[in-house]
Amino acid sequence: MRQTIQQHRVVVLGAGYTGATAAGRLARRLRGEDVSITLVNAEPDFVERVRMHQLAVGQPLRPRPFDEMFAGTGVELRLGRVTGIDVDRRTVTVTGTDGPSDLEYDTLVYALGSAWNTQGVPGTAEHAHEIAGRDGALRLRDRLAALAPGSPVTVVGGGLTGVEAATELAETRPDLDVSLIARTGLGDWLSPKGARHLQKVFSNLRITTHEHTTVTAVHADRVTTTEGDIPAAVTIWTTGFAVHPIARATTLETGDTGQITVDATMRSVSHPDVYAIGDAALVTGPGPGDKPLRMSCASGVPTAWQAADAIAARLTGTKLPTISARYFNQCISLGRKEGLIQYVTADDRSVNAALTGRLAALYKELVCKGAAWGVANPTIGLPVRRRRVTAEGARVGVPAA
Repeated sequence: MRQTIQQHRVVVLGAGYTGATAAGRLARRLRGEDVSITLVNAEPDFVERVRMHQLAVGQPLRPRPFDEMFAGTGVELRLGRVTGIDVDRRTVTVTGTDGPSDLEYDTLVYALGSAWNTQGVPGTAEHAHEIAGRDGALRLRDRLAALAPGSPVTVVGGGLTGVEAATELAETRPDLDVSLIARTGLGDWLSPKGARHLQKVFSNLRITTHEHTTVTAVHADRVTTTEGDIPAAVTIWTTGFAVHPIARATTLETGDTGQITVDATMRSVSHPDVYAIGDAALVTGPGPGDKPLRMSCASGVPTAWQAADAIAARLTGTKLPTISARYFNQCISLGRKEGLIQYVTADDRSVNAALTGRLAALYKELVCKGAAWGVANPTIGLPVRRRRVTAEGARVGVPAA
């Protein structure tokens, strides 16, 4: 006769690409009578973060409510914001419309992700706009809609987010004077072919580029740089991401960036009942030098797969899987009509091959659609077996009473 075990409580914090994927994948690998899976998120529907530049320029996005996405899976959505974590007591404080309440867990999956990074530049928080989340993108959308023709809009940051924001805006609103400020050269991380195409698209869209320029302050009507002032009725700040600060406030071991230090299975090196995935995790990438994975959807989804499969394996007493995190390409939209697919090495260094033009735009669109489809289908459509949790597995990572 099978030994009766208490239902193992899995709590997943954050329902972005990684958190939602991990919750859904766990639900498809474990039996509902053995585990409860609670997904904590501030919003009731899934946000396609890779499309925030489209939302900001006024393009409608398809709604993706979680109650449809997780229908029949057993995943329970808990609406509210995470305002506290006590990893020693194994509780999470969730603040919703009824105020704060504590949620207990046996296994915690931390997927709170990241937000914009002001880099401490004066005036950024007060005067700049961000597109790291839906609220910021919607505020920017309203501000852009109110701009008169000829108004200057300045994008700060020459990385993937900045390039996509500048080109999307210039294509949608050719009546605006769009510029981009890059600390280095435009597309200097790309292959020669990729960089030439990027510069050609910028030229065709009449985007002014300020290369090798550093912003030192942001004002309501301009940005101050090392090369002088640049007019800006709207400043869009895209200089990278910063992780949610709540992990650093706990006793979890974190790195200098505030990301949670994990092993190869995404398990916290200091607390075996906690897993971190996506932007929140400090994960060593492939290749020499132990370079961490960059904050991106491409990095995050494989960590969600790894964490979910490792949790399921430990709970069911089966073999631990290994998913090698590696890169294949960087997919960049340059408006709706142009794109750039830069092929890279496993450790994210550009190679000579690149796909450009309309075919690249289609490729990027398929990648975005595939990412959203993958959240609702976290086992990639493959059949899976829901396994029973063993009494020994249910105690993994749980401190003795």
